[in-house]
Amino acid sequence: MSVLGASPVIFVHRQTAVIVKRWISRFQCWVAVTQAVFPGVAAAAISLGIWQLGGWQPLEQIGSNYLFKIRQSGMGSAQQWDDSIALIAIDNVSLQKYGSFPWPRYRYAQLLQALKASPPAAIGFDVLFVDRGKGDAEFAKAIAASHNVVLATAWDEQGNPLEPLPQLQKAGATVGQIWHNPDPDGISRRTAVFAKDVPGLGVTMLQVGNRGQHIPQPIPGKQKQSVWLNWPHDAKALPTYSFTDVVEGKVPPEALADKLVLVGVTATGIDVLRSPLNQTPPISGVYLHAALLDNLLQSRLLQPLAEELIWVVLVVLGVGSSWVLSHQKIGGRLAIAVLSPAIWMSIAVAAFSYYQLWLPIAAPIGTLLLTWGGVQLQEKQKLMSLFEKYVAPKIARLIWQQQTKSWGDEEIPPQQTIATILFMDIRGFTNISEAMMPVEVFEWLNPYLESMTNCIMDRGGVVDKYIGDAIMAVFGISGEMLTPKAIREGALNAIAACMDMHRSLGVLNQRFEQEGKPLIKVGIGIHTGLVMAGNLGSKRRLNYSVVGDTVNVAARLESMNKEVKDNNPYHLLISSTTYDYVGDRYVAKPIKSLQLRGRKQKTLIYSILGEKPQTQTQQDLISSPLASALYLTPPRP
Repeated sequence: MSVLGASPVIFVHRQTAVIVKRWISRFQCWVAVTQAVFPGVAAAAISLGIWQLGGWQPLEQIGSNYLFKIRQSGMGSAQQWDDSIALIAIDNVSLQKYGSFPWPRYRYAQLLQALKASPPAAIGFDVLFVDRGKGDAEFAKAIAASHNVVLATAWDEQGNPLEPLPQLQKAGATVGQIWHNPDPDGISRRTAVFAKDVPGLGVTMLQVGNRGQHIPQPIPGKQKQSVWLNWPHDAKALPTYSFTDVVEGKVPPEALADKLVLVGVTATGIDVLRSPLNQTPPISGVYLHAALLDNLLQSRLLQPLAEELIWVVLVVLGVGSSWVLSHQKIGGRLAIAVLSPAIWMSIAVAAFSYYQLWLPIAAPIGTLLLTWGGVQLQEKQKLMSLFEKYVAPKIARLIWQQQTKSWGDEEIPPQQTIATILFMDIRGFTNISEAMMPVEVFEWLNPYLESMTNCIMDRGGVVDKYIGDAIMAVFGISGEMLTPKAIREGALNAIAACMDMHRSLGVLNQRFEQEGKPLIKVGIGIHTGLVMAGNLGSKRRLNYSVVGDTVNVAARLESMNKEVKDNNPYHLLISSTTYDYVGDRYVAKPIKSLQLRGRKQKTLIYSILGEKPQTQTQQDLISSPLASALYLTPPRP
């Protein structure tokens, strides 16, 4: 009965465990997804904030200029001016012949008389006739006879109307406003098709020229209704005829017949305008109306992406790229960082050239780059937080730098460098540990390792590994060949760390004595020389470490402390190579000579007795046999 009765309980426990595991798995998945997309969300938020503050606008304007230039270069769908548009230019030649501007009105009457033989569909004057002038009556008569003349109107800076003379306005077919403001960078990208309920000059010319199907409709209650101009081509490509040539009959009549003809000033320095395709030198304002006519006739006004869709694009790009980048190595992330802006630029060029759709450039590319930077930073922080649990922060940073240089390859190539290696262990550790419980060994050993590690790291050293009670530390490691000055600094830091450890160990032993725990005595060996630094192990378990004969020599010196009973107050033995770097700072006594592998002469071993007084400190750099052997020449004293 007890077994049968327990079965439902066991079943419930199992079901509960399954549900808990399922929820834990879902939570872990949610955390992983959140971490993967967080840089993109942050990048999109930053980019949207910049967008709302107008920070992207200058770059977007530059980007739009390049879209026009790229299309005109032939990389996109090239465009030409609509062939029903022509320009009669009051150019430099006309001013030289007829005198400075403004002209007497009979000059315009002469122009209209010349056009009567083959009348255009509409004639639009991009010239204000506000004040009375000589020949107004003659000009009004010519306007009335033409039946297709559109005169210009505008407003001054105070908003006062600048209308044509009543005499001229009554004779003309209608009026069209020529008001517009360039963008902050001085480029004209927009124009008003309606302003204060008055249609633009181009719009009224379409009405007069019976092109009603292309006329936009006003939006009730809107003071200014602007459109984005899709400048079709360079201004020079628009059919243009000099005012004097038309008046003097030098232009074939059929050239202007049934055309939408604009009359405006193109002479240098008058009515200056800059377009994305004509910035230096600038063109004149009459081309703005020509561009509007072209866009309305060809139904190719530029359509910027709606504000709401821009938000969607930035969020999608940020989140999507963040997800992809977070699943790539450094090399893949770098490739994506380079290719994704190029891909977006290609999309923008295609949309602009073939669909008259103006996609933002700077904000999306900025979002992509911000996302890439965020993922890089996140990956670095993850690696640092993971590695710093097992290796020193200095080594973690070095691994990141080398991984970045190798574009994320799993195998980071080992590098040769010169470093100072420190080996230390506890004298008689085996006998001491055998007399203690395992838990007691840990409670006794960990404070010692903590204290010694702090001394090493405070002096810029790196704990390479713990081997039971032994500590292997490296000073002066950087992943690159060092200068003699830097090598000396590493050696000095190693000795200074030993002095610190000696003091800390004295304090620690006082505590152990009070707690009834065994006192600790150590032996330390230090050697400076060539090492190879890099990853050791398998793909499943890697350890960044240093190897080489220098490590073996340091370990051998550490074990020699057992033989040196006298004149060894710090239980610290160093090689003559290390002594060459620190001998001017520390008092040392030669102990014995040791035959080191690969060297013909024996190496002298020194015991450190203490630090010299400051007055005895010599030059900062000393000549080193190791430096000479490695072709490293230290500065002369």
